[in-house]
Amino acid sequence: MELELTATTLLVTFAGVFLICFMKGAFGGGFAIVGIPLLSLVMDPITAGGLLAPLFIAMDLFGLRYWKPSTWSKPDLGLLVPGLVVGIGVGYWLFRVMDHRAVAIVMAAITLIFVGLWFKAGGEVSVRPRSSPKAVAAGVTSGITTMVAHSGGPPLAMYLLPLGLSKQLYAGTTSLFFTVGNLLKAVPWLLLAKPTGNVLSLMLICLLAVPSGVWLGWRLHARLDQRQMYRACYGLLVVTAVKLLWDGIGGYIA
Repeated sequence: MELELTATTLLVTFAGVFLICFMKGAFGGGFAIVGIPLLSLVMDPITAGGLLAPLFIAMDLFGLRYWKPSTWSKPDLGLLVPGLVVGIGVGYWLFRVMDHRAVAIVMAAITLIFVGLWFKAGGEVSVRPRSSPKAVAAGVTSGITTMVAHSGGPPLAMYLLPLGLSKQLYAGTTSLFFTVGNLLKAVPWLLLAKPTGNVLSLMLICLLAVPSGVWLGWRLHARLDQRQMYRACYGLLVVTAVKLLWDGIGGYIA
């Protein structure tokens, strides 16, 4: 069924894309799912995924204006990216054969446990050494969840946050990680939901949100100190986990 291009659809979709751009500018990436519920008000999730896949690439490429190579943790990316590539391949297969609701519920539960441990520690980041097995596992898991539900942020955050990186390194590393991920998953998503007609027109209109959204997010990042940055990231993880849990359980109830 062709998406109806009404004023409400335009406004809600533009707002959702702007929010995702803002989050990318402020935190580097990984919290795209925060804006997706808005898009789901005016279109089905598969259509939203197909619309967003190319827009993610535009956001990422524009974001690299701010997250330059000096903000990338290259040792971590060297461990994470190979797992990401494998995870996206596995995620594409799971997307076609597995119940997405189960994936959402499991990911939400793990994320809430992780955030709960942080609260138990008094809201302090417990710095831990880099671990190759954990990095590979985080990359694979993030690849799977970003392909299945555009929710690759929690697995990556669960690996990076305890490393105690500076806010610039954290944001830059996540930005490049999801630039690679979004480039890789664009083709599978476009095969699953090829944008045509009004969806394609809507996508082109939403491109206008990219420069201003990313720039405003980057300005917020510059104003946050290290502790505020990490608290915001943990808070966003809670929002993401609750959304995943809602989608998973709500799907079974419906």
